[in-house]
Amino acid sequence: MTRYFTDEHEWIDVDGAQATVGITDYAQGQLGDIVFVELPVIGATVTKGGEAAVVESVKAASDVYAPVSGTVTAANDALGDDPALVNSAPEADGWFFKLTLADAGELEGLMDAAAYQAFVAAL
Repeated sequence: MTRYFTDEHEWIDVDGAQATVGITDYAQGQLGDIVFVELPVIGATVTKGGEAAVVESVKAASDVYAPVSGTVTAANDALGDDPALVNSAPEADGWFFKLTLADAGELEGLMDAAAYQAFVAAL
């Protein structure tokens, strides 16, 4: 499995044509305590860079963008009961949705872990 990052602070784990998407630890730290998450519906088509989900914290509401285009195959229902999972495990159990990639070539513009860490350090 390979993990990529966006400059909007989403991560995506890719395993073949399947992927899992969430927000980074940096993003959840900037948002503060997460109180609500709106997830995409299963079967929805998302477009790279397009709005895919919404996360609300005590500070603000923020869109979660699709790192790549694809069809949503699962949503993390656990976030409905416990949105704070995004704070406690943003890059593990706090994932947002899974999808089937429409075009694996879209991964080419994303950052690896080292590039993302350098990007965050420069903010």
